[in-house]
Amino acid sequence: MATSRRRLVGRPIARHGLPSAPPEVAEPPAPARITVIDYDEKDLIEKTVQTADECLPFRDKATVTWMNVDGLADASAIETLSAQFGLHHLVREDIRNTNQRPKAEDFEEYMYIALKMLRWDAAQSEADVEHVSIVLGANFVLTFQERPGDVFEPIRERIRTDKGRIRRMGADYLVYCLIDAIVDGYFVVLEKRGELIEAIEDAVIANPAPQTLRRIHRLKREGLFIRRSIWPAREVAAALERSESPLLSRGIRMYLRDIYGHITHAIDTAEALREMLSGIRDTYLSSVSNRMNEVMKVLTIIATIFIPLTFLAGIYGMNFRHMPELKWVWGYPLVWSVMLVVAVIMLVFFRRKKWL
Repeated sequence: MATSRRRLVGRPIARHGLPSAPPEVAEPPAPARITVIDYDEKDLIEKTVQTADECLPFRDKATVTWMNVDGLADASAIETLSAQFGLHHLVREDIRNTNQRPKAEDFEEYMYIALKMLRWDAAQSEADVEHVSIVLGANFVLTFQERPGDVFEPIRERIRTDKGRIRRMGADYLVYCLIDAIVDGYFVVLEKRGELIEAIEDAVIANPAPQTLRRIHRLKREGLFIRRSIWPAREVAAALERSESPLLSRGIRMYLRDIYGHITHAIDTAEALREMLSGIRDTYLSSVSNRMNEVMKVLTIIATIFIPLTFLAGIYGMNFRHMPELKWVWGYPLVWSVMLVVAVIMLVFFRRKKWL
């Protein structure tokens, strides 16, 4: 599972009699990439700004402004942008805390929404989880992401081409579109996971190898993490739907109710996949147990057949001087005949008992 990584810089070790090693200097964080999309029904401005100070002129515009920040390591850009729009210091901490649980908070002048965005990494065949913060104001929307790349490109394209009603709606409708895109991403990840689980199920039936069990356990751990990312999103949708904030119009609440239903469906799908993995694991264990039973049955039959043969061989291997059969001409063929007859009788018996 892809997670945000923090670079740890160790303290140099001093060596007596040697010059101390130069201190390691942490690399400066990569500057945040800030894109601005300002639009209304007639006009559209889209550009990438170099500094957060360039966003200030868009703060008081009557049009809808969407500012997206890629990269949370650049603390100065986040602080500057947060100060321009009057965000509380706790909100600033939540923006940079990528382990934050999804939630929605109303600060009267703006609303803060934290969600987990899921995308499918085809190269690694696993889900990529990213923390996303959304700030809704009267006429602006701020989004903060850990790194470039998201599920919002269809929304940008709709704004550019003026498709749908997004250019004629307010900032709250834009927030609805962003949340809806994140939720749609859940279904893409769940669908890909479903395909992997079906492939594992076929492998378990055909050849239950030990590496298959490791894949099952990896998918179960990943599914638990995905469930923890999706489950709180339903509470976020419910909180937004019940919110009395003037920032959310009455018409938007109907769309939020629809999102709530989609998240519930995603949770049900995640639970179904989790149960499928549990069933596949049980099937794997049963297959391995059945295979072991088959092996043990074959070995037991072979050992059972050789028990009387070993008994006969042990008797005539003692080499006592006065054993009557030792000097008999037909003694050796007779012993072999008795052994073969005993083996055949036991095989026929096992066949009738359907043990073979």
